[in-house]
Amino acid sequence: MNNYEEIIKHITLRIKALRIERGLSIQELAYRCDMERSNLSRLEAGRTNMTIKTLTIICNALEINIRELFR
Repeated sequence: MNNYEEIIKHITLRIKALRIERGLSIQELAYRCDMERSNLSRLEAGRTNMTIKTLTIICNALEINIRELFR
């Protein structure tokens, strides 16, 4: 796995963990982000490319700073 893939995997697993930690379903987080559930599901699975804008929206919905995704 190259560095890019490792980073994406870490971020997607972190988003999922934070979502679960907050007791949110994929549907609820998707609603808070104003995106389709299927899009968020693909994002959590690492099957879609994320933009900074999308990450910022997700972080706002999770009420975290974007830095927390990289810890």
